[in-house]
Amino acid sequence: MDAKAGTLYIVGTPIGNLEDMTFRAVRILQTVDLIAAEDTRHTGKLLQHFAVKTPQISYHEHNRSARIPELLERLKTGASIALVTDAGMPGISDPGYELVRDCADQQIPIVPIPGASAVITALSASGLPSDRFVFEGFLPAKSQARRSQLESLQTDSRTLIFYESPHRLRPTLQDMAAVLGSDRPITLARELTKMHEEFWRGTIQQAIEQYQTRDPQGEFTLVVAGAKVTPFILSETAILAELQTLLAQGLSRSEASRQLAQQTALPRRQIYQLALSIPDLS
Repeated sequence: MDAKAGTLYIVGTPIGNLEDMTFRAVRILQTVDLIAAEDTRHTGKLLQHFAVKTPQISYHEHNRSARIPELLERLKTGASIALVTDAGMPGISDPGYELVRDCADQQIPIVPIPGASAVITALSASGLPSDRFVFEGFLPAKSQARRSQLESLQTDSRTLIFYESPHRLRPTLQDMAAVLGSDRPITLARELTKMHEEFWRGTIQQAIEQYQTRDPQGEFTLVVAGAKVTPFILSETAILAELQTLLAQGLSRSEASRQLAQQTALPRRQIYQLALSIPDLS
């Protein structure tokens, strides 16, 4: 069946291996009136490979505000449009969801054409629990903001999934060790579905050591084990007593707060505020 008039198709494309393209995705790309692509040059190679001659229009982060009204108007007048990104399912860590949202608001039909996803691909082969997980996309580029986001996930028991670029892998692993704990299990999935696909499994500290002498190459999907904590409630008096014990052992207020947060279900910032109320032992 050909694409229907006035419908937005969310078309998944391969994340590396062209053999992962589905028959349905090819058919939809062949029969829609227009393809809205994140990078028309990149998508052009895919279309050429599958002998798709449908015209393209660019739709990406930098032109989305101007492009969305144009696409909506074409859909309203009966055009069928396929939304694609450079790899995987549109709307995952890219601006695709905004077009989908606006189509939904205006009751324009939306049809997803499932395809490959780096998130699910990495999780399925990570060896870590897959029954409950959370995808956080790309962490912030700056360390302070990155640590802040990681701190919000410190006691989350779900498996954590992130995207990361090769040039930021090392500092990200360092921040993960500092916030989540160096012994936390992690799987580094690299170059998924491509010739040099690799899954590396170990602890965060072992991952840091692995890439001390090895240059990170390719795009990474990081799958991190969730926190293994048994939530229990401590009174403020008990928390202060634990903090005083840790401070007496020579830990800083920040280090003591982080260690106690890993052992409880309490936010590090809440514990740190209590730590500030303890006088210097000197």
